[in-house]
Amino acid sequence: MPDTHATEEPPVTTPLDDMQLDALRELANIASGTAATSLSQMLGRAVDLNVPSARALSLADAVDAAGDPTQTVTGIALGVEGDLAGAVLLLVPPAHAATLCELLGVEPGSEVGDSALGEIGNILGAAYLMALGSMTGLTLLPTSPEVFTDLLGAIVASVIAGAIGHGDTALVLDSELDITGESCAISFMLLPESGGVHRMLAPLGLAELQS
Repeated sequence: MPDTHATEEPPVTTPLDDMQLDALRELANIASGTAATSLSQMLGRAVDLNVPSARALSLADAVDAAGDPTQTVTGIALGVEGDLAGAVLLLVPPAHAATLCELLGVEPGSEVGDSALGEIGNILGAAYLMALGSMTGLTLLPTSPEVFTDLLGAIVASVIAGAIGHGDTALVLDSELDITGESCAISFMLLPESGGVHRMLAPLGLAELQS
């Protein structure tokens, strides 16, 4: 039974207050503007990207928040290196992944289609990291993207386990992407190493809640 594993202490997740969550949401919205500009250049179309919610969740809650674990989704994962280790994970419903492929003139589900989605993930993930890095002074570098289409629960669990092991908090951004009238939903997760969210908040003077 999953709940009875441990003689080790679980990682401590320090709760975030409203001011810290507002700061993360603001960081996410500014980063989204950078990401939208980069994606617009790739697609040759106007792109609007906004983040209606930004949440800092325990890893277990992040898995639950991602949606029905039995639904099939396309995941695009990038490792994060530099001042923080971790991963970026973008989750795209299959119909919206197909829309993105069609906008690029490639066949959804094909090797070329997956490569195109990987490039979109690379552009969005790198733009988010660049913007977050410029605002916090942290060096955040993406690794090459990997694309998976699988059950949502399997993708999230494997990326979390492989990227951050015993990390304690995930930053979950629900993004709404509008490409000249084509709506797409992309869930963006930044999965930093243990204490990573507080390290992002520290340069903003907002990481005092450590106890």
